[in-house]
Amino acid sequence: MKFHTCYTFMLLLFFLCPAAQLMAQEQPTYNATLDDYAYLYPVSYFAVEQEGKKYRMAYMDIKPSLKVQNPQTVVLLHGKNFMGAYWAQTIRFLAGNGYRVVVPDQIGFGKSDKAAVNYSFHQLAQHTHELLRSLDIQQAVIVGHSMGGMLATRFALMYPEMTRKLVLENPIGLEDYRLMVPYKNQQELYQEELKRTEEDIRNYHKTYYTAWKPAYEEWVRVPAAQLRSPDYPVVARVSAQTYAMIYEQPVVYEFNQVKVPALVVIGQEDRTVVGKAYIQEEEKRKQFGQYPLLGQQTADAIPGAKLVELPGVGHIPHVEAPEQFHKVLLEFLKQ
Repeated sequence: MKFHTCYTFMLLLFFLCPAAQLMAQEQPTYNATLDDYAYLYPVSYFAVEQEGKKYRMAYMDIKPSLKVQNPQTVVLLHGKNFMGAYWAQTIRFLAGNGYRVVVPDQIGFGKSDKAAVNYSFHQLAQHTHELLRSLDIQQAVIVGHSMGGMLATRFALMYPEMTRKLVLENPIGLEDYRLMVPYKNQQELYQEELKRTEEDIRNYHKTYYTAWKPAYEEWVRVPAAQLRSPDYPVVARVSAQTYAMIYEQPVVYEFNQVKVPALVVIGQEDRTVVGKAYIQEEEKRKQFGQYPLLGQQTADAIPGAKLVELPGVGHIPHVEAPEQFHKVLLEFLKQ
């Protein structure tokens, strides 16, 4: 009798408690190339060759929804902990203002292959250049956020004739991490990635914003779903390799070589330092990632660059403050 009473009570609790139902649902799992995760715009694939093998590079190519003559192309380059999907609001805004928008997932990220290759910004820039040529794009505005800012800078240095303008949105690499962050080899970095948890991802993402909002949870949910996949060791290996790429291949010393019109947009609350957790001394950690100063230094180093500072905004203006970011972006595009 007691068993039946207890069972009935538990059953009643399950149906009356949404949280219990939610916990009972199977959590999603995404493989290395996010095959079951839908982007808001159609995804195509381009074959790139590296180290004797061919790999699939995913990208979105969105035509302008506002008809204009000879529309300019804007290329959006994602950060390390993201993929092209997080540009959705910016894609909609640009297409609505008459721009063609191309958004690649770099090899090793998003829906692109997680290639077992040597990762370099030079090679990623070359892949992006090949993609644009295949789409018959002669010139484009190159916009890079975070790690994408390092890649955008490298692209502009390698292909100035294809770079109509350069936009750096809270780019990382504004200082040389080798001078402040203790070195970790790729095996050590890989082991760190294997220990990653959903809560670790969420806590790190919370540092990107001035205040956490439910909308930001999407960019935690997707990588967290990959943690549960049998593919995760492959994803973890590439994450370690691309961390090493950022650490070992600074662009900060070459900003003065940029020869195209440039815009530097800096959320003033950003304090991102790649590998900050490896800096033991708290006082030393506070010295680095000072984006108000780094933004000014970067704009001063790039000949003729325009600096726009966004007060009260963190590392991802196009997500946290899209209206402000889009306003300054459009003004620059129209100049």
